[in-house]
Amino acid sequence: MDALLLSKLFGQLGVGGFLEGVGITLYHTVLSTAFAYLFGLPLGILLCVTDKGGIHPIIWLNKIVGFIVNILRSIPFIILMVALIPVARAIVGTSIGDEAMIFMLIVAATPYVARMVESSVKEVDKGVIEAARAIGTGTFGIICKVLLPEAKPSLIVGAVISTVTIIGYSAMAGTIAGGGLGSIAVTQARVSNAQDVIWLCVALIVILVQIIQEGGMYLAKRFDKRVSRNHKNKKIKEKGE
Repeated sequence: MDALLLSKLFGQLGVGGFLEGVGITLYHTVLSTAFAYLFGLPLGILLCVTDKGGIHPIIWLNKIVGFIVNILRSIPFIILMVALIPVARAIVGTSIGDEAMIFMLIVAATPYVARMVESSVKEVDKGVIEAARAIGTGTFGIICKVLLPEAKPSLIVGAVISTVTIIGYSAMAGTIAGGGLGSIAVTQARVSNAQDVIWLCVALIVILVQIIQEGGMYLAKRFDKRVSRNHKNKKIKEKGE
């Protein structure tokens, strides 16, 4: 790609403008994902543990929490974002900008994360849980020493999916002047209908998603005991031959 084409693509924003957009997008995504997991991880564990087949069933609590989570999950983000404008103004003091955007992303992502965590924890082999119970491990011990460690690869995959989803949300949140690549694309579309800038923003978002996807999958494989076990068995067989 020659200098003239690059100059045309970056336009008045320049390379620095797009790099700043990438940085802001990552800032929003990382912070929102961290807080979404801070609230969503305990919720997901609660949903799994208190379910009918869980290690400590509390059906009424499970139904109430599940109902609230399902309501928030079922609302499209663009509608939820508009509905949260007065709430954001009351809590963070503004309905536009970074603070409002991050607040909305956290609210939208937390129920999504909760269901992802619930699904991951439910994949843990029941036999491992029963073995822990047999040696007298309590509910909290099973959660910390069995469920979370055994579900780690699946939890990492879920975190990758959640992060990618939040990047998509952050692009939509550009409509409330939250900054980042989404805001650049929306602004350019409104002001000058600059299709090249819009597609450049799309390309940068795709690159971010691919990096997160590949990095997350690599970590998931590293923490997957089945993969490690198969790798060790393969080495033992090779030495035996």
